Formats: sequence, C-alpha cells, structure tokens
Amino acid sequence: MSVRLCNVSKVFEGRTGSGPTLALDNVSCEIEAGEFVCIIGPSGCGKTTLLHTIAGFSFPSQGMALSDEKPITGPGPDRIIMFQEYGLFPWLTVFQNIEFGLRAKKMPAAERADVVRYYIDMVGLTGFENRFPAEISGGMKQRVSIARALAPDPDIVLMDEPFAALDSLTRDILQEEILRIWEKTKKTFVLITHNIDEAIFLGDRVVAMSARPGRIKETLRVDLPRPREPAVRSHNMRFAELREHLSQMLRSEVVRTASR
Repeated sequence: MSVRLCNVSKVFEGRTGSGPTLALDNVSCEIEAGEFVCIIGPSGCGKTTLLHTIAGFSFPSQGMALSDEKPITGPGPDRIIMFQEYGLFPWLTVFQNIEFGLRAKKMPAAERADVVRYYIDMVGLTGFENRFPAEISGGMKQRVSIARALAPDPDIVLMDEPFAALDSLTRDILQEEILRIWEKTKKTFVLITHNIDEAIFLGDRVVAMSARPGRIKETLRVDLPRPREPAVRSHNMRFAELREHLSQMLRSEVVRTASR
C-alpha cells in the first residue's frame, strides 16, 4: 500500500496568549508500496506530526494525505503505529498481548492462536509466551510490540523511534530483526529516527527534514545493496559517505536554528 502527501501543512493553535505554531510547511512526498522509508530531522521538526498524519491521528491544516490514492480520514486497520514506549498491558502475558489486536477481527480462537504463534516465532520469543512484561527485558518487550503490530496484518507499519530507549547492542540486533521481517513480509515501513546509521541501514530512502517549520530538505536514496549485513555499518565506504552527508546536513539545520 502506497502513501502520498500533497502540500501538507499543519498548524497547531496556541494556548491563550500564545500564537499558532506551524509544525509542517508544504510537505509533499510519496512512499511506494513495500518500500522502507526512514525520516530524520532535528528535534521538534515535525517528524512525529508527519507520522501521525499518515496514521490518521492528525489532519492537515492544508493539503491532503492519501493511502492508495484514497484520503486518510482517520486511523484504520491498514495502518499500525509503534511508539517508543512498549505500550504492553502488564496484566497480560506475551501471548495475550500479541493476541489483543486480533480479537477485534472476530477471528476464531484456534486461528488467532496460530497467528500469534507464527509471530512469536518470527520475533524469536518462542518459550516466553506465558511470561508477563515485568518478567522480560526491554529488548524482548520491543519484540512483543513488533509482533503485536504485525499480527493484525496491516499494509503499512509506522514506527516512531521504537529503539531509542534501548542500549546500542540491543538496538543493533533489533534493527537487523526489523530488516529481516520487512524483507520477509514486504510491507510498507515508515520509521522516524534521530539515528543516522539506523536510517541508512534500514531505509530504501531517507527523508531529511529541516528545523521547524518542518519541510523536506532532501530525499536521499540509499544505494546500498540488499540484503544488508551488520558489517556494512562500519566497513562500507558508501555507508560512511551517506553518514557524513546526512550529518553535515542535520548539523547545519541545528546551527541555523540556534542562530535565529
């Protein structure tokens, strides 16, 4: 399923005594079905607002957001969003947390169980089905969150800095897992991140945003072959060139904002 944003602007009205805030300014981009697109930019540039617009949680003040050329009028089962927080129900087991979203589909219990077991195996949690969130690590909790997002079979997976709270080793491992899952499912993935290496490693394209008001400063195609091995992060000259280019671009935006 594809996504298209056409001249999207978003204004948040200020509280009494403060003026409105222009969060997004004339943003246009297209995300093809089955593509992995990463969005980066300085803090406060509107990345999350952009993601919420695709999710249907936020509506443009101007312009249009389309999914498969149909206007996005609200959240829908074709789109799922993962947040930085795990959002697991502490009173439910791993199995029950993953199953939760399937109950709304009125799927027979036996079929639900098969789907849950499939995704438990996919994210490497076999043997932990009956554990509660308090009994597993942060990395495992994020795996549960990934499985829960995928189980209802959405067409578009939206991820808002899902690995930001994890240690670097766990983050690297989960990046590799997400890449493996994307390559297997070929769903459309859109990921928000502050991590340049993460964006390059995962993405087909990187959309770089300017400081607020958020505009698309550059869209960069990641011309690295797939499948991508972990060593590409540290042993590939092209990866290093892309990293330096994006670092310089983001640094210039931060400096520009600080000098206002």
